[in-house]
Amino acid sequence: MVEPITVTAAYAASLDRSIALKLRAGYGLDAVSAEDIARLPAANAAEALQLAPGVSLERHRGVGLYVSVRGLGPQFQNVLLNGRPIAMNDLVENGGFRGRQFRFEVLPADVVDQIEVAKTATAEMDEGALGGNIDVRTFKPLDRGRRSVVSARVSDGRIGKADPSLSGVWSWVDDSGRLGLLAGGVVERRRIRNDRLYQTGWNLNRFATVLGPGLYTPTRTRPTIELEDRRMASADFTLQWRPSPHWRLDVDLLATRLDAHYREYGLDIYTDDTSISNPRFVAGSQAVKGHTAQAGVIEDARWMASQETSLNRHDLLALGVHEQWTSDAWTIDADYAFSRARSYHPDGRGTVRARVAFYAPLEYDFRNGLSGGPTLRTTRDYADPASFVGQTFDYTWKDSRDTDQLYRLDAGRELDAGKLSFGWETHIRKRNYQRRDWNLNALVGTPLTSLGDRAYGLTPFDDFLSGTPADLPRRWVAPDTRFFHDLLYTSAIADQPPSLADRRNSFVVREAIRSAYARYDFTTALLGRPVGGNIGLRHARTRQTSVGVIASGDDPLPAQWRKEYGNWLPSANLRVDLSANLLLRLAASRVISRPNVIDSAPRITLARDTPTASGGNPELAPFLATQADVSLEWYFPGGGAISLAAFDRKLDNYITAKNTFIEAPGRGQILLSTNVNGGDARLQGLEATFSRVFRALPAPFDGLGVQGAATLVRSRANYFAGDRVIRNALLGLSRSSWSAVVFYEKGRGSARLGYNWRGAYLTSIGSSITAPSTTAAFGSLDGAASWRLNRNATLSLEGVNLTDARRYVYGESRDQPMEIHHWGRYLSARMRWAF
Repeated sequence: MVEPITVTAAYAASLDRSIALKLRAGYGLDAVSAEDIARLPAANAAEALQLAPGVSLERHRGVGLYVSVRGLGPQFQNVLLNGRPIAMNDLVENGGFRGRQFRFEVLPADVVDQIEVAKTATAEMDEGALGGNIDVRTFKPLDRGRRSVVSARVSDGRIGKADPSLSGVWSWVDDSGRLGLLAGGVVERRRIRNDRLYQTGWNLNRFATVLGPGLYTPTRTRPTIELEDRRMASADFTLQWRPSPHWRLDVDLLATRLDAHYREYGLDIYTDDTSISNPRFVAGSQAVKGHTAQAGVIEDARWMASQETSLNRHDLLALGVHEQWTSDAWTIDADYAFSRARSYHPDGRGTVRARVAFYAPLEYDFRNGLSGGPTLRTTRDYADPASFVGQTFDYTWKDSRDTDQLYRLDAGRELDAGKLSFGWETHIRKRNYQRRDWNLNALVGTPLTSLGDRAYGLTPFDDFLSGTPADLPRRWVAPDTRFFHDLLYTSAIADQPPSLADRRNSFVVREAIRSAYARYDFTTALLGRPVGGNIGLRHARTRQTSVGVIASGDDPLPAQWRKEYGNWLPSANLRVDLSANLLLRLAASRVISRPNVIDSAPRITLARDTPTASGGNPELAPFLATQADVSLEWYFPGGGAISLAAFDRKLDNYITAKNTFIEAPGRGQILLSTNVNGGDARLQGLEATFSRVFRALPAPFDGLGVQGAATLVRSRANYFAGDRVIRNALLGLSRSSWSAVVFYEKGRGSARLGYNWRGAYLTSIGSSITAPSTTAAFGSLDGAASWRLNRNATLSLEGVNLTDARRYVYGESRDQPMEIHHWGRYLSARMRWAF
């Protein structure tokens, strides 16, 4: 992280800065500053946001990817860059997509000056956030002055190879102080190994003829080694010009390219695949606990070894132009923003899956609990190539393009008793998702050894999930993706026109939103105490166009849906100074959350390996929420603060899942999952924060400081997963989360240790025949220590996940273990030079 290198306690000063922002804000706000990010390891903006109260982090193979605010999932957050909306990259690795969730991995922490999380709404804020408006702000030259900072880092994870990183920020201001230029850049590489054992679900009544009704049995279980070689380059440019005291111009440009070279080795064990084999549960072999057959023997299961390779490129370009004109009474702001995100496979390459299999009994036992891992035995050798025959070869190409364009004009006039603000904006967003799949069966049933030595090998490691005591596969056959690709994916195959399934998988969704608002800020007195606040009203009209393909038999039918709706969104924030140091805030608002883009898309996507599919619903309506907040904030005279907040969110017309069985050509009956409006939900919670630098303590303890935050949330919900009712649980909602940081700064040295913990949360709601899944509680211990070598240079040592914690997932209860993730520690050494 690039930052000022001074003799003073930089991190303590950053706390003062964040607290000052919170104190001055006319709404509920928490902030994280550059020095905060620097003193605790943070590769991107999401990992930095862990420091903000009420913010929970979702990691993907150890990398911070998504954030939740006050229990609401990533799709409910509104992410801004320098106050402007930003396009969103997609998850194209395995053909998935997430819709409105912003992937923070494309915003490196080294270009971030400050992140603000607004937890209550005001009229000028873009609608769409139920959780929080998250504004990521980059460095500005007129704030930094003439300065250059360079940072070099080397890191090490489970791969055991050094990962380099280089970043720098240069800023320049002319002698008049009116013109400023800033350029920054980050180049880094990170290699990841994640050992993952996952089970796609527990099926209800799959073997009812043998076990009787009401019991869950495991479906596809998969030991997997996931490898990523991530290479990112990011550049940031800012121009600021102040030609007169009344006029200002800011231009911001950010460009990021992230290449993720992905390689996956899997051993799928299918216990419910009736399309090829006929799995049979052996009567009397079961061990039952509650509603779960935790152990047993299943004959004729398919054991499928696979290797998957993919180069996934994520490009992000964001341009923002802001002009402001001021007079004695008026302020006029004009904003233009354009951003483009593209996630795709470059150079004509796609996702390659080579697969081979054999059929043999499965002896399974999940009674070891979450951390113990399951026993998975068979009578054949999965490390012997002679055991396997060819399966369907898959080649998939995806291209997801997201554009976001904004035109905004705001005006404000100072009045005797306050300020009147009003504005207008047009916001256009477009998602174009295209996909093609080739499923080639030329080698189905062919003995693997007959293809020659180039066709296969073994997994690159023989210690899969080391430290897990269960008897499970540690090494197995790995078919070679390049060999299968070169043999099967011929030019004639590549030139085939898109199939009906390809057209059903592709879609275009466009949103055009026109908004206008008015806001009045006031100050007065009540019972002799200062009172201030704002009231406002926003109106947003949305025009949505969804384009895709439906099918009538084997004929593709292009289809287009149009949907239009308008919403009035009032808001109010009140602040009462109860004393010189004690502050009361009250807030209420009506907010909107539009459906995920993929949920509104006219599409049907069939799963390859299970009789399931997912589909969109262009008729989905947004749902609204009524929000109320109250908080007490005490600001210590010597610095630091303590606060307690209560919040209430009532969600109307909640979007819920619907499961139906449909007939798919060549696949028979499959379970289609889509979404409809109709549920209801409510969130209520408490949030507490504490921060203090103990400057009054005698030396050497005067460099000691602490930070802490905790959030408790309860939900009342009523919606459906097929014909099963989900009560009092929302996706991504942790009932409790907390963080604690202890730091010490004195002279040349600085040390910091932080622990972030998130309680269990619902990961998927399941269906009529499959159990839901829940991610177990997870905590990460991170730390950093630095020493200022001289006036310009500082050496830092950093560590993430120091306790080597693993993440676990379970089904309807902890009696149904589903997933284990082990990505390990990540340790770094960093040098910074400031000039």
